Amino acid sequence: MTDPSDSRPTPLGIYDRHNQPYITSIEVIALVLSVLWLIGAAVFFLTLGPTEPAPDAETGSTASRLQFIMTMLAIFMPVAMIWVAATAARASKVMREESQRLQGAIDAIRQAYVAQSQGRGAVMDNSVAQKLDEIAAAQRKTETALATFHSSRDDGTIHPVEPTPPPPSAEEQVDLPLGTRAEDMAPRLSRADFIRAMNFPETAEDVEGFSALRKALKDRHASQLIRASQDVLTLLSQDGIYMDDLRPDMARPEIWRKFAAGERGRPVAALGGVRDRSSLALAAGRMRQDSIFRDAVHHFLRKFDQMFTEFCEAASDPEITELADTRTSRAFMLLGRVAGTFD
Repeated sequence: MTDPSDSRPTPLGIYDRHNQPYITSIEVIALVLSVLWLIGAAVFFLTLGPTEPAPDAETGSTASRLQFIMTMLAIFMPVAMIWVAATAARASKVMREESQRLQGAIDAIRQAYVAQSQGRGAVMDNSVAQKLDEIAAAQRKTETALATFHSSRDDGTIHPVEPTPPPPSAEEQVDLPLGTRAEDMAPRLSRADFIRAMNFPETAEDVEGFSALRKALKDRHASQLIRASQDVLTLLSQDGIYMDDLRPDMARPEIWRKFAAGERGRPVAALGGVRDRSSLALAAGRMRQDSIFRDAVHHFLRKFDQMFTEFCEAASDPEITELADTRTSRAFMLLGRVAGTFD
């Protein structure tokens, strides 16, 4: 068993402070020089110094005191200077050794970090990294994923079966011209459903939102804007930009009507009410670097301009205000400001 009295602290290697000897060569040299100087001064003043007394007693007393002071200065001043120089040399030596020790410690830390990084990179499994990327991508697309559902979740309730309407008689049937498409036969989309569809469903249980979205997707013009909006929302979410996080300054309905009438620039600058600097910077940077994102943004802005112009012809001021607060309109405010639509 090891004796506790023999236990010593674990050495720290290059991080440990080395024990410096109390007396080094610097002190030895200073001591030798001091002794030599004192011996020489003693020989000088004892053998070659003045021995004649002063003629006057008072004058001789003053002269003797001055002579004693000058003698002491001549003897001990060089000794003091020798030890000041020795102290400075000792401090300089210690500083050089501390600097070398610190540099060695920094180099060791750097090498250990590089070795650890290389080892970690070699051990990292590619499949794990791929899974993490897939999880991050799925999290970024959470907001717009709801818009891809075209059916609502079954809540387990039993709905009564509506009676089938009787087929129209021959007199009630209307002859349709050749070339009539299914979209033209669909009922016209109401402004309320259009506004609700532009905001996309809030949750998976948002029955009204999904119903409005299905109706809008059956409308040819509205479906084009919805798909363009979904594309830009998905691309923005990849950079961590979500419309629910934006709190834009809402413009008055008359400003929106000016935009629908074709005015651009300063008169409609209030439409660019998004003030989030990080979102603006990220979107502007991607506009410059990503050509796919840039094309999707211009396509979305063009479709929103066309659809809003048509919507504004019969919409009231409250309906315009409600549309301006949707996710699609917030994306228009952000991207329109980045694209310079309001400059």
